[in-house]
Amino acid sequence: MPSPAGRRGIGGLLTLVLLLTPLPAVASSEAIPLTELGPGASQAGTQVGPGTSQAGTQAGPDTFQAGTTVVAAQQIGRYFDGGASGIAYATSADNGATWTRGVLPGLTTSGGGAYGRVSDPSVAYDARHGVWLISSLALTDRDGVTGAAVLTSRSADGGLTWGDPVTTAVAGGGDLDKSWVVCDNGARSPYYGRCYAVYDDVAAGNAIKVARSSDGGLTWAETGTSATGLGGQPVVRPNGALVVPYLSGEGQIRSLRSGDGGQSWGRSVLVATVQRHRVAGGLRAAPLPSAEVDAAGTVYVAWSDCRFQLSCGGNDIVMSTSATGAEWSHILRVTNDGGDHFIPGLGVDPAAAGETARLALAYYRYPSAACTAATCRLTVGYTSSANGGASWSPPVELHGPMELGRLADSAQGRMAGDYLSTSVAPGGNAHVAFTAAAAPAGGAFDMRTYTVTGGLPITGGGRPTLAIEAPIAAGEDLPGPPAPAR
Repeated sequence: MPSPAGRRGIGGLLTLVLLLTPLPAVASSEAIPLTELGPGASQAGTQVGPGTSQAGTQAGPDTFQAGTTVVAAQQIGRYFDGGASGIAYATSADNGATWTRGVLPGLTTSGGGAYGRVSDPSVAYDARHGVWLISSLALTDRDGVTGAAVLTSRSADGGLTWGDPVTTAVAGGGDLDKSWVVCDNGARSPYYGRCYAVYDDVAAGNAIKVARSSDGGLTWAETGTSATGLGGQPVVRPNGALVVPYLSGEGQIRSLRSGDGGQSWGRSVLVATVQRHRVAGGLRAAPLPSAEVDAAGTVYVAWSDCRFQLSCGGNDIVMSTSATGAEWSHILRVTNDGGDHFIPGLGVDPAAAGETARLALAYYRYPSAACTAATCRLTVGYTSSANGGASWSPPVELHGPMELGRLADSAQGRMAGDYLSTSVAPGGNAHVAFTAAAAPAGGAFDMRTYTVTGGLPITGGGRPTLAIEAPIAAGEDLPGPPAPAR
């Protein structure tokens, strides 16, 4: 079981979780049925605008589930120096059995919008106003690629059709990055129906800012914070408190909190200092956090970290939890099957909590952490827990292996995306969205977005854990402000 929130080790040691069982075998992906979520490689190619956009590329999906409806969104037509030509969406009203697909209108010039490029889609649902939201980062490509605005696309018919976007925030003289949206759906929250978009301003030293809306995403007001960092993922506790885990410029996972509906913010608190093994093969894979909340308001945050492997020879996915966002638990090791694990997508059942909290985790993995650009093979893994993370099911390989040369290229290396995503139906299956690549054909890439047909079960887990004191491995430092990741 996780140790009480906030308890720390002594004598320069942190409490770590070691698994008592041998390394489990990874189940094969051969029998796992997949459903394509993107518009298809050929349609993605038609969305590619002028310049260096890469036809047939998709990347960085996010998902959200409300009731039986699941909405996914991802980039299509990636540019080498940042952003994409458009954002595609897929909506299922029947728990992932069937899907409606399309491309959001009005974002970029190739889709009737005002901006050259777009990136970083994230999905939310506003239950009070009955509106689905997809937030995205609008980029200008004049005099270099910069973050010009945060946009919000809205759907009032269950995610089936989408209007032109609303402007959530504008950069002015700044340079915005890594936007993420969430809504307060707690019926007893004093801020029920308020939505939040979190992003950072690169030009202001990665200052984290928050915009809030109380009218279904039609209008927004911005508030600054005292924190700086990248990749903030806001979650809302049932009492309306807002918690935002993020990656700081000092290589730490930290947490911001607001108790008054995003109008004011306290000082951030430390979750953990990241111990990083740089992912091989030049793959773009920053240790950004993935955060979720359960029915009792416990916040879960996962990231990639190498402290559990000998000499920090490879990353695992690790996790910490907090009852309030103020004090955080020991770091728990989630993956334990060797190799290198990164880019986690954590999902939590919003109707369960405590010792019966249901967690699902998808991630990318190299079977061998010491590979090269020519030999690395990228796979997609999955594991789950039905007891609040006290134990996890044996890992399953959902897809792979993939050669790195089949992935979109970027100024920060080959990329499948900075995110993949997992959403959990209340009492039901987990819906995972990830990018996978096949061999290029006809001069275009063949990168597509998939989900497991029908979803994935959340099992009880079979790997008991024990909290003990152990030294931190020596990982790579992450000095200075994080680089823009668009």
